[in-house]
Amino acid sequence: MDVNNQVKEIKQSFRQMMDGMVSKSMRGKGVTYKLNWGATIPRLKEMADGLGKNYDLAIALWKENVRECKILATMVMPAEQMLPEVVDIWMEQTDTQEIAEQAAFNLYQYLPCAPEKAYTWMASGKELFQLCGFHILSRLFMNGQEPNERGINEFIDQALAALQGDSIPVKKAAWSCLQRFASLGLVYERLTKSALKTINLDFL
Repeated sequence: MDVNNQVKEIKQSFRQMMDGMVSKSMRGKGVTYKLNWGATIPRLKEMADGLGKNYDLAIALWKENVRECKILATMVMPAEQMLPEVVDIWMEQTDTQEIAEQAAFNLYQYLPCAPEKAYTWMASGKELFQLCGFHILSRLFMNGQEPNERGINEFIDQALAALQGDSIPVKKAAWSCLQRFASLGLVYERLTKSALKTINLDFL
């Protein structure tokens, strides 16, 4: 089956996953998509597992202005095949917090260029970029990846700036990332406590 027919078949299958409560809840929170079937993440994950990793399919799905297609694209894209310039295009085309988070968790954290993108996006000044950057670093820290000295200083500076900023989602992501950073070991915990003191916050 060619990719276009596969996408058409996938889109038709979303009707069976339709969950009005999920899509209504999203609209109530101000999350709007051109088309949103309200399919749950576990259902989409199940579908992605059945499809397997497929670069061409991921590219085709991402082009569809449908919530489920975008999320599925992040699940079936093989991380090792995704070029940094394609990552940038996808990030530029990301316009909801949910898609930013799903992309970070399902795909971006596994990219060879993940740390580089995370640091660039954290410093971008764009809310969804920053959100993605902190989520990627959270996952890398969670997996025991330790930053170098320059990375430590850059991360702490950006995290403190985010905590003093206006975006609630970015603040939450930065705080969660600091917790993961501190869990890397005693030295990191001390660095976190010391940094937070400079903006009159306690690390619990």
